[in-house]
Amino acid sequence: MAWFTKTRATTDASEKRTLGLGVFRRCDECGVTLKAEEFTENLEVCPSCGHHYALSTEAWVELLLDPGSFDEHDTGLVSGDPLLFNDSKPYSDRVRATRKKTGADDAMMIGSGTVEGRPVQLGSFVFRFMGGSMGSVVGEKIARMFERAADLRQPAILLSSSGGARMQEGILSLMQMAKTVSALGRLRDAGMPFVSVLLHPTTGGVAASFALLGDVNIAEPKALIGFAGPRVIENTIRQKLPEGFQRSEFLLEHGMVDIIAPRREMRATIARVLGHLVG
Repeated sequence: MAWFTKTRATTDASEKRTLGLGVFRRCDECGVTLKAEEFTENLEVCPSCGHHYALSTEAWVELLLDPGSFDEHDTGLVSGDPLLFNDSKPYSDRVRATRKKTGADDAMMIGSGTVEGRPVQLGSFVFRFMGGSMGSVVGEKIARMFERAADLRQPAILLSSSGGARMQEGILSLMQMAKTVSALGRLRDAGMPFVSVLLHPTTGGVAASFALLGDVNIAEPKALIGFAGPRVIENTIRQKLPEGFQRSEFLLEHGMVDIIAPRREMRATIARVLGHLVG
């Protein structure tokens, strides 16, 4: 008679493979491995090297605005599909599935709030929604934000993070470039400032329209900012681009960006800029 009996292990192979999943994270920039909560507590910035990962739109609102002051506007707007665009699936189906997956109506959130007690109009791209691409809904929301800021005589703050125009909407997407810049003109006529915050990445039609037209352009460290990507440009001109081309630091050196602000300093930086521009 055996002195012991074999029992099935309580942790099978599949459980072993997922052991620790979500507990640790490895930084893509410096390679350090830290507890995932250390990244979260540091606003998705690597505590070791300062590399900035994407921060959700909701987290940006919480970071920049006074607690409880945000009032979202123009919810429920949904892009139409007049072109009946179809790649691997109909565009209308893609939008519907993305709304369900992300919990966002489209790639832009706008609303009112306060920064250190000062009323502002705030907009932020939702990058998780089709790469923050700009279609008719995004353009409409941005235009409404600028117009509301002009009517209320309040500063406008816009956080850009986008792959550019939404190809599924064709020329309707490209029209948003002119539409948003025109609305920005109304804000300028009202004498109110526009603070443009450039996150990684800010590219395509977004960079080519309102994103770089701020009274003050503030960028996060090492954000990619430009119209076409570096590889596209190199293949076009058949030349090697300078080191760091189209990154925040390069644009600051060449006068396209006014300030580079680490994420933890962004709120204070914006508040200081508004103090100078509005008084």
